[in-house]
Amino acid sequence: MGSLSVCVNQPSKFLCFSPCPQLWCRNWNWKSNKRSLTCFSSQKKIGFMDQILDYIEGGPKLRKWYGAPELLPKDGSLSEEDMSSEEDEVRDAVLVTDGDNEIGQMIILSLIIKRTRIKALVKDKRVAMEAFGTYVEPIAGDARDRSLLKKALSGVRAVICPNEGFISNLESWKGLQHVILLSQLSVYRGSSGVQAIVTANARKQAEQDESLVMASGIPYTIIRTGLLVNAPGGNQGFNFKEGCASQGKLSKEDAAFICVEALETVPQKGLIFEVVNGKDKVMDWKEWFATLIDKSQV
Repeated sequence: MGSLSVCVNQPSKFLCFSPCPQLWCRNWNWKSNKRSLTCFSSQKKIGFMDQILDYIEGGPKLRKWYGAPELLPKDGSLSEEDMSSEEDEVRDAVLVTDGDNEIGQMIILSLIIKRTRIKALVKDKRVAMEAFGTYVEPIAGDARDRSLLKKALSGVRAVICPNEGFISNLESWKGLQHVILLSQLSVYRGSSGVQAIVTANARKQAEQDESLVMASGIPYTIIRTGLLVNAPGGNQGFNFKEGCASQGKLSKEDAAFICVEALETVPQKGLIFEVVNGKDKVMDWKEWFATLIDKSQV
C-alpha cells in the first residue's frame, strides 16, 4: 500500500496516528534529531524503540482507544481511596527505580505489554502520567527519603534497578521477593587511563550497589553487562562467558528485555552473570535462567 511520510523538527509535539489503530509507526533519526513518520500496515513489525515512542507520545490516544481511565488531577495527587493502607495491598507490583532513564522506560514498556502492575520512581509525576497514563504509578521525590521509599515499595514484589545510585535504606525492603540489578561494574573495572578516571565515581557506586544487594538477604539477580549501546534489540544473539562484559557491548534494548525476563525466575539466594551481544541464541529464557541458577548452586 502507499505510505505517507512527514518530517518534523519538534517531535515531542507531534503525533502520527492513522484513523485505524492498525496503521501506524514512526522512525527516529537520532543524528539529525528529526523524526520521519510513516503510516503502514500492522503486518510490518516495528522496532522496540518505536513502541516506546508510541506509548510515551501516544499515551492519551492509546488510553482513549483502549478505554483506560483518565489521568490524575493536574497536581498529580491521588485520592484517599487510592491511598490504601499497606496492610490491604497485595504484593503484585514491580518497581522500576528510575523511570526517567532510557533503559528504565524500555523496561516499563515491556512490563506494560506483559500487563504487569508497575510503579516507578520519577522526577516529575505529571510528566510521567502524561507519558504512560494509568499503566504506571509514578512516585516523585528523593529515593533516599525513607517515607517516600516506603510508599514506593508498598505492594511491590520485585524491584528492577536499571542503573546505579538508586539503592538505599535497605530496611524498607522488607517483604521484597526479588531484586534485579543492571550493573556495568565489569565495564568500569575494565577501564584504564582517562576513562578509568571519568568512570571512577560510577564504579564506586556500582560496587556499593552490588554489595548492598548481596547483603540484603533478598533473592537477587545481578546482570553485569558490557558497554550499553544504542542498537536495535533482538537482532543479535548473546555471549554469557565469564569476563565477556569487560570488553563486549550490549544493546540497551536487549538489556531491558533481559531484566524483564529475569522476573520470571527467582533464585533461592542470588545469581550473578555477565552478558554481551554475541552468537548464542536463547529460545526459552525461563528455562535458561533456571538452568543457570541450578549450575550456580552446585
